[in-house]
Amino acid sequence: MAEIIWTEPALQDLDAIADYIALDDPVAAAGLVQRVFRHVEQLMEHPESGSRPPEMRQSRYRQIVEAPCRVFYRYDGSLVLVLYVMRGERRFRKTRLARRDRDSRRD
Repeated sequence: MAEIIWTEPALQDLDAIADYIALDDPVAAAGLVQRVFRHVEQLMEHPESGSRPPEMRQSRYRQIVEAPCRVFYRYDGSLVLVLYVMRGERRFRKTRLARRDRDSRRD
């Protein structure tokens, strides 16, 4: 069973998305956060179930989608490190994911 670690920037990403949705529908925002956490928790048993991001097919990163969010993580054999959460309609930046991964190793 893999251990799941959320990085602080990934939690902040999810919080910002929920805050934006909550402006119109607080109940929907709370539901989204719960669904994202439940989906990520499934990675404990199935850490390689996420797909490779289409923008980075040859990378070590994986993603799960819980609309409207894309959740990016790295799995190293015993640890799932959640690095980045973004809205699916936004433009993906490879450099942001790589920088967050690099910064997480310094902690």
